[in-house]
Amino acid sequence: MERRRKFKKVLVANRGEIASRIIRAIQEWGSEAVAVYETPDSEARHVVQANEAVWIGDGPCRDYLNIEKMIEAAQKTGAEAIHPGYGFLAENPNFAAACREAGLVFIGPPTPVIKQLGDKVLARKLMQEAGVPVVPGTEPLPLGEKGEKIAVTFARKHGYPVVIKAVAGGGGRGIRMVQSEEELKAQLPIAQSEAKAAFNDPRIYLEKFLPSPKHVEVQILGDDYGNIIHLGTRDCSIQRRHQKLVEIAPDMLNNPELTQKICQAAVMAAKKVGYVNAGTVEFLVKDDQFYFLEINTRLQVEHTVTEMISGVDIVQAQLDIAAGNLLPFTQDDIILRGYAIEMRINAEDPKNNFMPEAGKKVLVYYSPGGFGVRLDGCCYPGYVIPQVYDSLLVKLTVYGLTWKEAVHRLKRALKGFVILGPKTTIPFYLQIVDDADFQKGVFTTDYLETHPHLLEYKEDEPEVTKIARLIAEIHHRGFNPYAV
Repeated sequence: MERRRKFKKVLVANRGEIASRIIRAIQEWGSEAVAVYETPDSEARHVVQANEAVWIGDGPCRDYLNIEKMIEAAQKTGAEAIHPGYGFLAENPNFAAACREAGLVFIGPPTPVIKQLGDKVLARKLMQEAGVPVVPGTEPLPLGEKGEKIAVTFARKHGYPVVIKAVAGGGGRGIRMVQSEEELKAQLPIAQSEAKAAFNDPRIYLEKFLPSPKHVEVQILGDDYGNIIHLGTRDCSIQRRHQKLVEIAPDMLNNPELTQKICQAAVMAAKKVGYVNAGTVEFLVKDDQFYFLEINTRLQVEHTVTEMISGVDIVQAQLDIAAGNLLPFTQDDIILRGYAIEMRINAEDPKNNFMPEAGKKVLVYYSPGGFGVRLDGCCYPGYVIPQVYDSLLVKLTVYGLTWKEAVHRLKRALKGFVILGPKTTIPFYLQIVDDADFQKGVFTTDYLETHPHLLEYKEDEPEVTKIARLIAEIHHRGFNPYAV
């Protein structure tokens, strides 16, 4: 049997839930994991879980974005490779290039691929060349009156609404939908300024808006030997402001032939750009037609649902590929079975525009378990919701052999959480789980807009009442039933 190459040490250039998840994979793969942290994260779970940890600065956030400090930490600890996770530096071609220049392996696609696919207009061109259908769109718009004229002409031809997008955008950021010519003219300079501020690139372009599509994506893996496979589809249609809220595998199209075409198009797209490592090809689907949206050149938050139905540890596959090994399986080896659903349990108040509960302490944290329940998180009793990072407590992923079983398990798991301290998104998610359309698997990207009643749930009982009930239960039982 061929001996597979491995790294002795891998540095994880990230924090929180995803850092913990990657650290586990590195250790199971047979290597040591190095964590990095800013001062606010000095007691974070990922710091404790790693084999060693390196303080990189007071932060907040800026040190997690410091390329030089990440490379210095890897060199100081003898790490041979860096895994960027998602967010922060994950899709930064300069970081990938700097790692390689320093003699470190960047666990992700080649630098030119990250650059190409980070430019959404260039990515669209490449997909058209590969024969993958795209939504009608423009070239990057010039500044001023010339750009406005091109935008107005495009919108008149294709009809409103249209979408203004940042060329360097991604992950739902840098998107504005406009309904009229007057609104278009007003929003163009604002969108250019926002693109400059968010991505250091003022270029924007227009796309035709597809009303009520489904958002379907395909997980791909490619190695250095030209082998590219897919691990099936995910349905990410339930969104809030273009940000995914609920993720499902496989898609809910109920059209196996269309799903197969989408998967084939994703593989074609990956081959066109010479893709290596893990990536996600995203599509919009409307009236049995699909259109390329973008390729994310990193691990996705929702990779867990694909792992549940495929049995493939995507992070370990990333490590294998980055170490120069052949993919350990072929397309014929991939057998997809059942359904998986992921929900992000955030410390947020859905009724208050999903405002984060920053600064509040988790007094009690008890999580569900059992068959088909997976938890990826960074929460524990005493955890303080960060003022400077995201409010994610834990990602809940459930599996069922049928959609109905997965939904029932999801409801049971959501009800199994006991979190005292901050408000969370759990009551809102329970509304979704009880919704008839969700139970039938019928939803598109405007699901939340067309189901406003989902926010009309009964508020959680006051914290004082919760704590009093907990104390009474401890006295009655003689122990804390929710102690971790």
